Amino acid sequence: MYDNERVDLQEIVDDIARILDASATLEDRIFQLLAYAAQSGDIDTVRRESILRRRASDEVRAYFEGYGIASAPGPVRIPADDRLGVLARVCVPLRHREVTYGYLWLLDSGALSDRRLAGVSPLVDRAAAVLAQEARSRQDLGVRLRDLLSADPEARASAGLDIAGPVAAIAVQSASGRVVPLWTLPRGVLADAGDPVTALLAPAAQARAVAIRVQGMYGTAAGIGGVRDDHGEAWRSWREATLALRAAQRVPRLAPVAAWADLGVHRLLVRLSGAELADLAAEAGALEGELAHTVETYLDRGGQARETAARLGVHRQTLYYRLAKAERVTGLDLADGESRLVLHLGLKAAELLRGPGRS
Repeated sequence: MYDNERVDLQEIVDDIARILDASATLEDRIFQLLAYAAQSGDIDTVRRESILRRRASDEVRAYFEGYGIASAPGPVRIPADDRLGVLARVCVPLRHREVTYGYLWLLDSGALSDRRLAGVSPLVDRAAAVLAQEARSRQDLGVRLRDLLSADPEARASAGLDIAGPVAAIAVQSASGRVVPLWTLPRGVLADAGDPVTALLAPAAQARAVAIRVQGMYGTAAGIGGVRDDHGEAWRSWREATLALRAAQRVPRLAPVAAWADLGVHRLLVRLSGAELADLAAEAGALEGELAHTVETYLDRGGQARETAARLGVHRQTLYYRLAKAERVTGLDLADGESRLVLHLGLKAAELLRGPGRS
């Protein structure tokens, strides 16, 4: 959120707390803390944790949403709950043009009458309008971002975005039922919340942190494209980000966030179709389970028997036995460089085809 809008929300919360003489907290609609006033009176576990962690837990969120706050047209009174450490409070949905953008929370000792709450309605409306304006701005930028990341030169030229480099694109696979709330992203990060893939463009220095944050909260996997000094080349970074996402989804050791710069040979493999991968994997198709893992580890370690045996936790003679068996099964000579390459690529291709959780 832009700095002046964050200050505006803080001023609004401070004014509400002063007028009502109550502890006030303002959160967005996914319960991420945006502003809070100085504590007045008792404090409960939920308010303390919200301030410290900047976000309510899923259990607390489910509890409050059970009172229908997302669609309520006005204040909702929520009773105390000793098990969750919740004091009685009033939730005022921040709604603008029939859309809920956040919530104002007020701890209530019984003094917050409907009449007193009505007295801060103009401030509540102002807070809702600020959140709505930020959401619209992010959405407009998101549409232009998709144009900037397009492979079509005319679409890129029409985007009208002038961004200082260096930048990196990020592709995030959205978790089922979750949409990235664009207004919670750091300043300078552009995003378009897509289904199922959300596109982001971040300053290069922030790209990994942004990818980890967004994936951890709203996605199942993420890919980070290569850095580009010129934003006009950001579309290339986006293409790399989508390929890195594919690797993050299919290769356990690269999950859940994979960067194009770290993919190694997978830069080649993720560009291939399923049929092309299957052709490569056929070269290693006779190797399965422990034998496949042994050969792949041996090739990953550059054919160093001592390092491979230590990595696998086996005696070197056991390793030699397994490698000899692999040669008999595949008909390939592991002393031959080209045979090693073919087998190594085949094992990596097979991993991509299998995906996580399968051996």
